[in-house]
Amino acid sequence: MARPKLHDVAAHAGVSVTTVSRVLNNRGYLSDDVRTRVNTAISELGYRPDGIARSLIGRKSAIVGVIVPTVADPFFGELVSAIENRLAERGYKAMLCDCQENAAREADYLDLLQANRVDGIITSTHNRDVEGYGKAELPIVAVDRRIGAHIPIVRSDNRAGGRLATEHLLARGTRTPLLITATDHAGNDRAAAFREVVAARGLEPVVRAYGYATPFPQRRALIETWLAETGADGVFATDDLTALMVLEWAHKTGRAVPHDVRIIGYDGSAAVRLGMPGLTTVQQPIAQLGARAVELVVDRIEAEADDEAEVGADTAAEPPLPVELRLGWTT
Repeated sequence: MARPKLHDVAAHAGVSVTTVSRVLNNRGYLSDDVRTRVNTAISELGYRPDGIARSLIGRKSAIVGVIVPTVADPFFGELVSAIENRLAERGYKAMLCDCQENAAREADYLDLLQANRVDGIITSTHNRDVEGYGKAELPIVAVDRRIGAHIPIVRSDNRAGGRLATEHLLARGTRTPLLITATDHAGNDRAAAFREVVAARGLEPVVRAYGYATPFPQRRALIETWLAETGADGVFATDDLTALMVLEWAHKTGRAVPHDVRIIGYDGSAAVRLGMPGLTTVQQPIAQLGARAVELVVDRIEAEADDEAEVGADTAAEPPLPVELRLGWTT
């Protein structure tokens, strides 16, 4: 049988890992009921704290690991900047890990961050087969990614954004709408909203997914093939870079925008708005996403939240932040 870990005790007692650490170190106020539950769990599981780890509890590195798919994407570059700025305001630094959309590299970074004893992790990647997060014994906050019920998610209102984009395309006269997205799965709220709105109008929702790890040249080739095959006169791309590839295809093939094809993107990063101000897009509150992620992870690190409130809480129920439709000449 595997040796029980700190998170096993926390789950057995129905408290947070922070609470277990407090009981072990007799730190901070805790009710007698909480202490009893933790000590009972320790006894029943046969948990034995590692001496070295115990000696390090209470020390802080003042470093938060930040894992992103790629800083080459303007959205993630802006998100990292917002996270670093807010961390600095709270007295922390960021250790940036760019996993290049690679699940194995992400898993390696997760191990590296824990080995270097960072105080917490903010992750905003898309790999769905990295299992190490559930075993991590430090605060983790996800940005727009569901990892588990015990890990908070900071996200914008993707379903509302998908509805805004799709309704706008149809209102502008689109009759053969196409959604181009990275992955098409049950958790893709933008795709779900697209399907709902299109089907409600009696039209056929067509969705194509290129895969997050697909390099840009291959992604561009796929997009051009799909556009030619579907004859779409309206495209909702779930990120702005893909929308710009669609715009490039339209120019190469002589399609007039927005007369022949209407194009709408998603994210609305400052870099894209500056470089292509005419792109219609759904703008996410990127600075707020980064700041909120920092607040959640630092509050967990510093154990400012009430421990009793954490018990049984659905931490994934963080309310989504609002999005805004920014109109441009592409629609």
